[in-house]
This record gives sequence, C-alpha cells and structure tokens, in this order.
Amino acid sequence: MTTGYDLRPLGEQFQHLFDLISSERFLRMQGLGNEVPFFICPFKPGDAVEMERIQRQLVNKLSQQGIQVLNINLYDLAVEILKENGDWGWYLENEGDMSKQDLKEDLQGILDARDSLIPAIARKMQAETFDVMFLGGVGEVFPYIRSHNVLNNLQSTAKHKPTVMFFPGEYTHSLEQGASLDLFGRLRDDKYYRAFNIFHCEV
Repeated sequence: MTTGYDLRPLGEQFQHLFDLISSERFLRMQGLGNEVPFFICPFKPGDAVEMERIQRQLVNKLSQQGIQVLNINLYDLAVEILKENGDWGWYLENEGDMSKQDLKEDLQGILDARDSLIPAIARKMQAETFDVMFLGGVGEVFPYIRSHNVLNNLQSTAKHKPTVMFFPGEYTHSLEQGASLDLFGRLRDDKYYRAFNIFHCEV
C-alpha cells in the first residue's frame, strides 16, 4: 500500500503544489490517460490550519501569475444552500432538540450531491472565468457531505478544468482494496479511484 501523506515539510509541499499547478502541462491536463482531471491534496488532519493558509497563499500566488482559481469551500457552500432554501435559521433554532441521526439524515437530504451540491458548484463555475478549481472544507461537512460522492457526481460537470480537493486524510492505493479516501486517516469506506494524488505527480 502507498501512503497517502506527503512527508516533506509544509513549505516544500507548498512549492511542489505551486510549481505543479502553475505548469502548462497541468493546466492543459496533459498526460492523464483520459482520466478526469481530479487531484487529491491529502494532508494530516493536525495540519488543517496550516493547509488552509497554504491554500490561500496558492490562490494569491497563482493569481499573480495570471492563473485564476475558483476556490470553493464546501462548508461555506452548504451554508449558502441552507440559507437560499430558507432552512438555515430553522436549524440554528432547532438543532439542539434533534438527535444526531435525524440531523444527519435531514442535512444529507437537503445537501444531496447530485440534486443540490453539484448544481450549486456548476453555477459558480459558470459565473466565473477560472483555470483551476480548489475544493476545501471537506472535514467540516462530514458526515453530511462525503468527498467520494462529490467527486463521483462532479465528473461530468468539472471535466474541462483541473480540480484539486484538499483532503484531511490519506488517499491510499493497494492491490487488495483499490483506492480509498481515508478521511482523518481513519474512515476507510470511501472508495474512489479516478483522482490522482497530487504529490505523486511530477512537475
């Protein structure tokens, strides 16, 4: 099994990400073997704050190079959807009276990837000119939104530009179990194999 983490210091990880994402090969989606241009940027959950900072720095530095990033935080997007549906205030008032299971089922229904989340992402994609899309906030929306569901449903919508998902956990591959998105390095039930580990990509 290959580990899903990059063991270099965060500063070196940032430089790798910048060099790769700013490359013409990456932006033109070359060498992907007809796979969707999805990339997982796995990081240790304990590095979440630093990785958020790195993500913001990437957006700024890429912008300085004329590379525009559509930066979507799934938690912020979920709040937007709840507010648009008129549900946000209700949940703020009633969340404390609901069981965790009822709250989970309710939010999973409202924030369904195919019917709600992906159309919302598609609207943002249509509203902006961008070269690469970043997806963050994966840990904050668990268990209401699962990363493999987002990627599976996003395949037909986001195939014309590269997408990088910042993932607090491991993206592992093994001959026995295939590829797996292991959120927080512990939850091993999200099977997804069509994305590339961005740290395994050569600049």
